[in-house]
Amino acid sequence: MTARRSRRRSAAYAALALGLAGSLALTGCNSHSSKKSKKSSSSSSSSSKSKKRKIIGGGAAAAGAGAGAASRSTTYCTTGTQGDYKFITRTDPSHVILKYHNSKSRSCYLYNSPMLYFGTAKQPLGYYEGAPSFGKTQRIEVPARGDAYASIPTTTAADKGTKQSVVKIGFMNASEPTQRGLSANIHLSQYASLPSVGKTAKVSDWYLSDKLAEIKTNTGK
Repeated sequence: MTARRSRRRSAAYAALALGLAGSLALTGCNSHSSKKSKKSSSSSSSSSKSKKRKIIGGGAAAAGAGAGAASRSTTYCTTGTQGDYKFITRTDPSHVILKYHNSKSRSCYLYNSPMLYFGTAKQPLGYYEGAPSFGKTQRIEVPARGDAYASIPTTTAADKGTKQSVVKIGFMNASEPTQRGLSANIHLSQYASLPSVGKTAKVSDWYLSDKLAEIKTNTGK
């Protein structure tokens, strides 16, 4: 082999080695870059999941707080004003229905019976279902803008008494049969026929329907 041919072959081997080295370096670089990309993508995904968990947890906490606020929004009903009450006279059998309207934008509680002072009475009417006590407490929740009812049987002459033109209405406390509020005078002249209620009449507990109040006092048809 001539010296010239030997030099050419050596140069070719050197070029081939240089090319292979460059290819390997490029491959290693690409592999390193790919790993970085995957790691970055994984980190981003983990961060995104973490954020989602935080958002979901925050939403649940907010919902819980909202539910707590909703449960706390129910309070005692207030004794109200003239327009919050209506007395309805019914016959066969004779009785008077008291209707209370919750004019507030949230629900409220009524306990046991209304306390009714007709005319100049110093004591309220008796209780048809027995005097409330620590062992007997009935509670109803009146919806916002909703109504509650009580029935007053007037099937005897003594219970029917005379026509009434004014009444004061008290509400009861939750834990004991004491009065927690008393309305101003409710004038009954707004009705075409004044309700007739005697001193011996008795009033039922509060109910969410007039029919149920009538059933409880045997005055429903």
